[in-house]
Amino acid sequence: MRYASVTNRLAGLGSDKWAVHMRAREMKHAGEDVIELTIGEPDIPTPNDMIDVAERSMRAGRTGYSNGRGEPAVLAALSAKYTARTGRPIDAEHIMCFPGTQTALSLVMLGIAEEGDEIITGDPLYATYDGVVRATGAMRVSVPLRPEKGFRMQAADLEKVITPRTKVLLLNTPHNPTGAVLSAREIAEIGEVCRKHNLWIVSDEVYEQLIFDGTFASPLDQPELADRTVAVSSISKSHAAPGFRSGWCVGPKDFTRRLLPLSESMLFGGQPFIADMTAYALGQPSAAASTMRESYLRRARSIANRLDGVAGIDCKIPQAGMFILADIRATGLSGDEFAMRLLEEELVAVMPGESFGENLAGYLRLSLSVADDKIDAACAGIVRLASRLQKRKSA
Repeated sequence: MRYASVTNRLAGLGSDKWAVHMRAREMKHAGEDVIELTIGEPDIPTPNDMIDVAERSMRAGRTGYSNGRGEPAVLAALSAKYTARTGRPIDAEHIMCFPGTQTALSLVMLGIAEEGDEIITGDPLYATYDGVVRATGAMRVSVPLRPEKGFRMQAADLEKVITPRTKVLLLNTPHNPTGAVLSAREIAEIGEVCRKHNLWIVSDEVYEQLIFDGTFASPLDQPELADRTVAVSSISKSHAAPGFRSGWCVGPKDFTRRLLPLSESMLFGGQPFIADMTAYALGQPSAAASTMRESYLRRARSIANRLDGVAGIDCKIPQAGMFILADIRATGLSGDEFAMRLLEEELVAVMPGESFGENLAGYLRLSLSVADDKIDAACAGIVRLASRLQKRKSA
């Protein structure tokens, strides 16, 4: 039988990146006491008041069909949020709701890129971006995010990779996996390059409320960039509600008008009771985000104190997010090799940097959404393996 070319473009894409995680799950299923620091999922429950709203909404009959753009209450809440943030009127016609940021990213990209186009991302990058880009038929082009610049994209580096085929810059701030946060000045410089070359900016802002050091800035908030920017986000990280799958995009009215039929052909609306819960959550400061910021920063400091400068490891506190990086290149192993040995020898599962791009080769990504005692045990295992490797190198 014949298949669409998209199935070939995505065949096997990304599966190898999660090999350590999948192996860890197999070992846990077999009874091994594995410590998982592989994925970023809030380790606190979705707040009870949010669940109560969803339950009341369901019992009130809010379980029917919705519409392609979003329920009035959540559109109003998002309008209030982004109007206050940008200082410009952002109404419902600027907004579309989706089941999570991943869906928002996928549909947004399908609306602006196609075969023959190029989409620029940073490298390192979030592991699913390859699939998001290739699904459109476009090719992904990398801008190196350099450690000496704190893994923050530089406008000069961006300009070097632009070609006549470049259509979109996929920006991620705060950044996964590095935790880097772009300043308003850096975004303005990047945005000027995008204006010069008439590029769209798609801004993944899911970690907006998990910043430890610095202030959140977005191209959407800069008036001169607003007509080319589409921001995507969700309540998954900010409100510890990943399983509810509630996300959105905010962009120019003409963009959402054109995207609406594409969205409706795939998703004719979300669940009204989840929209009601989201509207409630957006109407007040997130206590969950405050709790997570405090615990993630504490754990990041603990990991950096235990690993930085020990057995050749370099480990610095990130600016934001749910992860911390450890540079283990001095051990002589790749991130893939170290991570697999760490799992087999110490029963600690972490993500190899290579899963997030060539520029993170020789690094590890450790999740901060794990209990403190497990963090301590995981760090001890990393130090033991790195020390053994260091002794063998010097022998």
